[in-house]
Formats: sequence, structure tokens, C-alpha cells
Amino acid sequence: MESSKHGIDGSSPQPGAEVFKAADLDIELVQTSAEKPDPNQLVFGTVFSDHMLMIHWTAARGWERPQIKPLQNLSLHPAVSALHYSVELFEGLKAYRGADNKVRLFRPMLNMERMLRSAKRACLPRFDPKELLECIKKLVEVDKEWVPYSKSASLYIRPVFIGTEPSLGVKIATKALLYVILSPVGPYFSTGSFSAVSLWADPKYVRAWKGGTGDCKLGGNYGASLSAQSEALTAGCQQVLWLYGDEHHVTEAGTMNLFLYWINEHGEEELVTPPLDGVILPGVVRQSILDLTRKWNEFKVEERSVGMNELLNAIRKNRVKEMFGSGTACVVCPIERILYKGENLHIPTMENGPKLASRILESLTAMQYGRVVTDWTYLVV
Repeated sequence: MESSKHGIDGSSPQPGAEVFKAADLDIELVQTSAEKPDPNQLVFGTVFSDHMLMIHWTAARGWERPQIKPLQNLSLHPAVSALHYSVELFEGLKAYRGADNKVRLFRPMLNMERMLRSAKRACLPRFDPKELLECIKKLVEVDKEWVPYSKSASLYIRPVFIGTEPSLGVKIATKALLYVILSPVGPYFSTGSFSAVSLWADPKYVRAWKGGTGDCKLGGNYGASLSAQSEALTAGCQQVLWLYGDEHHVTEAGTMNLFLYWINEHGEEELVTPPLDGVILPGVVRQSILDLTRKWNEFKVEERSVGMNELLNAIRKNRVKEMFGSGTACVVCPIERILYKGENLHIPTMENGPKLASRILESLTAMQYGRVVTDWTYLVV
């Protein structure tokens, strides 16, 4: 393997510190790159690029210098706190190759800042979001040929932060590992990049609650959702519509933020999404949709709770135009049916075009793939 013994600025190794610096990166490259997959045959999250980013931390030494190394298995003590007590978190963002062959990230500082908030909630050490982003930029630059040459595929970036405390005691970790892996991906759902999904809504399952960790991207939030997801599939639905409280407020759809485009009870055309009240994950695409549609200023845009009775009433009075989910993996995903208390509720999203969901998807992907110039993108190479 070809190896760089010094940081990318040629500096000598330094002992651990309170923050890590991208300028101190050590880079070790593979001798031969793996074969790149066909971008039209990608299954989400199953193929990985040649390299990964690794940064170790200990309470005694602080952050060690960051390293880009060949993709490899982790060596962990069987008692690490990440495995026993879910002292871990992750993020998800993408790199896109534009028609100009330049590689861009989309609003990545929102991901870095959210990751820092999650780290604080998990009592993992703090880091400088800007320095982490620079490290990720360098990793993507090293593996730039893994960014698909495609208008529909991209390179998924998965930062992970785990407690590596080798102890069965329930306590704040004194050792941790932050690493980043890359995976070329196509559409998240097997039905295609813009096919409508059905939702199963049952109040017996709750994804998150106020005062909990629903607003952080912790792995435990996702593992605990698999049982409900399994029941949704058994019931003939693809995703779970998570409900909350006595009013059965709609919160999220599977792992997506949720949007409802309708004529509200006051006769106003409105796009509404649940508020960031501690139950909802503050999605980057969610925020982008809010910013984008507020800039359009063509209809009311609100962040507020909507209960199932309110939604049922609107459906029966033909006031619902579209529903869709949003997220980094899917971008925008139309919703066509909700199974609630044994009743199939038809959502006319696809009958309407879906005009708004399609327009939002086109606007966001135009930025992501560089067809529209915007300060929301971050140029890698």
C-alpha cells in the first residue's frame, strides 16, 4: 500500500488534542481500487468505496490525528459501550456528480451541526463541525471515482460515532471512534426513485416522545422501529406512519419527515409539516423544502401538529392534495395510502401529478447535481 507518513500539509504527527484538524490528515491509499458497480444496478447501502476516515479519541489524550485508510473491519473489545448501551450515533449525506463532472455536497454543515447535537445527547466528545467536513471532503476527493456518473445515483456518506469504552458499566465513554464510510447508491426504495408508498398507522407503537432522543440521529431510534416495520409489511404497507399522543398526531413516515399539502380548515392552500418539538428529526431535506417553498411564497407554509381526526376529516371532504415524505436517502417520496384502524385512506398524491412533490424534487435535485447554481452546495472537486 502507498502511504503518506505525514499530514496533508506535511506536518509531523502531534499528540492528541481537544479538536482534530483536517490539515493533520494521514492518508494511506489502496494499491488497487475495487471494481466500480453499475450505477443502474445499485442496491442501497450494500457496496462500499475503497477508503474510510477514522479518528480515535480518549479522555486521557483527546483527539488523535485523523486518518484516511483502506476500508477495513473494526477491531473492538466485546464490552464496548456502543454494543451494550447504544452509545453511538450516525449521519447521512450524499455527494453528487453534476453534468459538469464536478462533485458537490448538499448543505453539509446542517449534517455536521446535527451530528454535534447528537454527540452531545449521547455524551460523546465534541468536535469542530467544520474540521470534520473538511476531512469528509478529502475522503470524497480520494474516492471521487466512486461518485456515480449518473443523474439518479449518488455517493452516500455515512459518518458514525461510537463509544468504545471496554466496560460493562453504564457510564460516559472515555474512549470513542468517529469514522466515515462511503457507499454508491441508487433509489432508496426498490419500487423506484419516485414511486408512491403506503403507510401503516397504529398508535400502539411510538417512535419517539418529548424529552427522548427522537430529535437526534441515534442508532437505537432505528433498531427499535423494526418490529413496527415488520407489522406494516404484513399488513400490506411499505412504511410506518408514526403517531404520537392522544390525538394521534402524525409525526414521521418510516425514516422520513412528513409533509401534507392541502386546503386547511380555513380554506387556505397550505403545506404543513410537524414541528421540531423534540419528537421530530430535524431533516436537512425537510429544512430545504421549508426554505424553498417559503421563498416561492405561493401558499401558506406551516410547522404544526396535525392529528389523525383532522386528517380524516380533510380526506373525506377532498381537501387533501398531496402527502409525501422527505429525507436524504429518498429526497422526496409520494404517499398514496394510509391504513388506519382497519380503514384504507386514499391520498390523491399521484392523481394530482404529483405536482408539488415533483416540483420540489426537481428543484432540489437541480441544485444537488449542479444544474442550478446555489450556495446550498459545497464543491468537493
